[in-house]
Amino acid sequence: MKDQGRLQALSEFLKASRAKISPESVGFAHGTRRRTPGLRREEVAQLAGVSPTWYTWLEQGRDIQVSTSVLDCVATALQLTVDERKYLFALAMGPVSPAARSKDELAEISPALIKIIQELRYCPAIITDRHYNIVAWNAAASQVFINFDSIPYEQRNMISLLFTRKELRRLAVNWEDFVSGFLAIFRAYYGQYVEDEWYEQFIAEMNRAAPEFNTLWQQSKVSTAPEVLIEFRHAKAGKMLFHLTSFQVQGDADLRCSIYTPAPESNTENKLRRLLERQ
Repeated sequence: MKDQGRLQALSEFLKASRAKISPESVGFAHGTRRRTPGLRREEVAQLAGVSPTWYTWLEQGRDIQVSTSVLDCVATALQLTVDERKYLFALAMGPVSPAARSKDELAEISPALIKIIQELRYCPAIITDRHYNIVAWNAAASQVFINFDSIPYEQRNMISLLFTRKELRRLAVNWEDFVSGFLAIFRAYYGQYVEDEWYEQFIAEMNRAAPEFNTLWQQSKVSTAPEVLIEFRHAKAGKMLFHLTSFQVQGDADLRCSIYTPAPESNTENKLRRLLERQ
């Protein structure tokens, strides 16, 4: 992502972050002349201890000098989470991570990692790269989600599939909540690899392919490891409940493993067992 795209993303993130904070919660009167929700720019500047002009320039995406100490004050004023702070620093100060792998270079999956997800017989598991391309999965994942073998590699992107495949849109009871978890992780990658032009190209493609993508993308949070309870309505098994655990795999490839563990208070594991037996 070029500087222009990075600074535009910074501007949008700062605006969205201050819009989430009610004036009363930080000691400001709501008043009657507020035209937009949340805090005003000058109020964020006051809370952060910076000049209103400097903060305005920062939020406008101007290419100005920033320091870690001042950014930390802005992050505190905006009540950012740990992951959101990292995202802010990456966008405001530029890349600090290694250059992203060429999109034509496949991630290497160790035999040990493949063995691990295969042993999770009744826990759907998917491994993705930093672009959210699906690079490995187990049999349970194919039964619950979609037959990934039938999808060409170049189309095997989890974000794209969630928006374009009807099977996946029908799967989650609350599809928007389901997608938001993936977008939160995707946004964390977006901030981490600010020089990778692939992200800007992909987002533009998704805006053309799925009209609702842009709305959900603008609303998305930043999180590297959301843990949520997801309810599916599977075409063959009916109601299924899973706890999602997502974590990064150690190594240079920057892979992520997402594991869907059947909720113990449900009959999900037995249903999944029957699906696999039929296979």
